[in-house]
Amino acid sequence: MVLDSLIDFFTNYGSIAVFGVLLLCGFGLPIPEDITLVAGGVISSMACSVGGTFIEGFQGCQEVHYMLAVAMAGVLLGDSTMFFLGRIFGEKLLKIKFFAKIVTPERYQWVQDKFAKYGIWLIFAARFMPGLRSPIFVITGITRKVSYIKFLMTDGIAALISVPVWIYLGFWGERQLSDLNLLDHYVKKGQYGVLTIIGITIVTLLVIWFAKKKIKEKTGF
Repeated sequence: MVLDSLIDFFTNYGSIAVFGVLLLCGFGLPIPEDITLVAGGVISSMACSVGGTFIEGFQGCQEVHYMLAVAMAGVLLGDSTMFFLGRIFGEKLLKIKFFAKIVTPERYQWVQDKFAKYGIWLIFAARFMPGLRSPIFVITGITRKVSYIKFLMTDGIAALISVPVWIYLGFWGERQLSDLNLLDHYVKKGQYGVLTIIGITIVTLLVIWFAKKKIKEKTGF
């Protein structure tokens, strides 16, 4: 199980390992970011137990808050790196074999089309789309349609929603569940929940866009 392997790895190498894996996730490392964050939450809870500082709730243990800060830094730095690679090297980047696999011609065109329709909302949604996150951030940099400040703020707001959820789920799971398989079960349910929310959001935006288009055609405004 990926969760078990990550917990073992992070237990041996600490928060620097969590930071490193999250950074590589931003580069398209085929390890689920949410599982990585949950594992970070688990080892922060373990550290509380070893240190004997755990009190009911989160206030009595600073490890989980420290882990959250480390995780946010790793996530945002990884995303920012992909953005800047695209911004600095432009379409030349797509000639490199590694990036050519991540940003295929089909994905490039798809992101361009969606960006024209949804703007920075596509950046926000990308944080919740593991398979498309890296390509979207690279292409955002290539197109130069968004400043880095706007990119960082949009991605950061999305990360403030997703990252704490998984970190604290790992922390809570290690404290409350006797079997990590149950935690893995809750993680999968959470993933399905996130995908459902994304699906509903996309459908809602499409309906709104279609309705506005029809109104504009009828009224001319």
